[in-house]
Amino acid sequence: MKKREFLKKSAILASSTAVMPSVLLACKEAKQQPESTTKTMERLRTAHIGVGNMGGEDLRDISSHPKVDVVALCDVDAKNLKAAKELHPKAKTYTDYRIMLNEMGDTIDAVIVSTPDHTHAPASLMAMDMNKAVYCQKPLTHYVSEAREMKKVAEEKGLITQMGIQVHSFYDYKLATLLIQSGIIGKVHTVRAWSPKNWGYDGPVPQGEDAVPVHLDWNLWLGTSAKRPYKEEVYHPGNWRKLMDYGCGTLGDMGVHIFDTPYNALALDVPMTIKNECREPNGFGYPENNIVTYEFPGTEYTTDTLKWIWYDGPEAPTLHEDLKLPNAKMKAKKNEEASLEDKMSLEAKTAEEGQLPEQGAMFIGEKGRLLLPHFMQLPQKIVDGAYVDIAEDIAAVEKAHNMGKPIRDYASEGPKHYHQFVDACLGTDECTAPFSYASKLTETILLGVIAGRFPNQTLNWDSANAKFAEEEANHYLSGNYRAF
Repeated sequence: MKKREFLKKSAILASSTAVMPSVLLACKEAKQQPESTTKTMERLRTAHIGVGNMGGEDLRDISSHPKVDVVALCDVDAKNLKAAKELHPKAKTYTDYRIMLNEMGDTIDAVIVSTPDHTHAPASLMAMDMNKAVYCQKPLTHYVSEAREMKKVAEEKGLITQMGIQVHSFYDYKLATLLIQSGIIGKVHTVRAWSPKNWGYDGPVPQGEDAVPVHLDWNLWLGTSAKRPYKEEVYHPGNWRKLMDYGCGTLGDMGVHIFDTPYNALALDVPMTIKNECREPNGFGYPENNIVTYEFPGTEYTTDTLKWIWYDGPEAPTLHEDLKLPNAKMKAKKNEEASLEDKMSLEAKTAEEGQLPEQGAMFIGEKGRLLLPHFMQLPQKIVDGAYVDIAEDIAAVEKAHNMGKPIRDYASEGPKHYHQFVDACLGTDECTAPFSYASKLTETILLGVIAGRFPNQTLNWDSANAKFAEEEANHYLSGNYRAF
């Protein structure tokens, strides 16, 4: 089912149980008389789709803004919904976001989407078609086609949007962006980024079926994805990121956060080529280890082209001279011809001093390297195998951009990205991760995910026409929406 067909059918389903006009009618009226979400409002009325786990954090931080009124809560898990309702007793509760959006209608100003990845676009697009501002968790979408559609709709309707990459608003990431753009290591030719998290699954496809818990609406959890039997501890609540039908692996989880600063600092567009060194696809779970190499067209902050290498999974990153830190002894020599298994067994962490941060990124430029740990740590400059004091550079950037001093407390820093969205809706700020930006970053991430279906093969991406030169890869740019 195509996205537009899904929206129409959703409207029919919702209107059968609600008195508000259908989504389809709302869309037609909106196209005739667009409603801007930048209109002056004294308070923001929010509806939340997905209120468990990360959705609970989103709800907490959005509602911590003094000008927010939480008016609606939606979750397919009754336990999550009950916990959220206890915190916001005045809010109406729903299991089906389609019914919520249609019934609540003009009593909602903004929608927060905090569901598994496969539901991001269906829920967000329905809200956007109703002219609602949308805050959507990362990665923005499950498919490349959805990312482009969400960007298009947001721009056509002039909607306030933000993707949930909270660290985008943290001091150290803004500082690193400004330092790179100031030329602290010259033009950058390579970025290496890594996370040892394992949101992959190399095991067998689960067999059999378990009884669906009474508190879970399994059909609504599956949403637009293919129908599948329920199995305990496989899908909901915690392991869906590992599975092709619902998540985007480690690259779609931590990759979005760690890619964000280099991507933003270097003003990158989408890549020209992508190659993923990983195991053969099993049709169910993502590979547990991935080495994804991108080639990007150059920008004013890079050389003619930029090479980007991403490592994830146990023992990541793979050993490389670019990652060697001062006063450190490498445990093994670089071996570009080694097998993937051998590469993954090598440790880029040092035997003595100078151990790499568990997660992070290294910029390699014409005048040195810049290490950016993840997260809440200052970037460090390395030249000719030694650390360089950049205190004066940092002070200059802080002064030029009125940055102030860092506050490294997640409890106080975390809400900033959410409050920025609220203030933008109220007309007093601007979002720094709108869908115009988030869609390109997500597209880049998803192209690497798709490359995992074609191990060790270089895929060539035609951004202008949104397709691969390799026809077989185009099958994974979008998916069929199940009617549910």
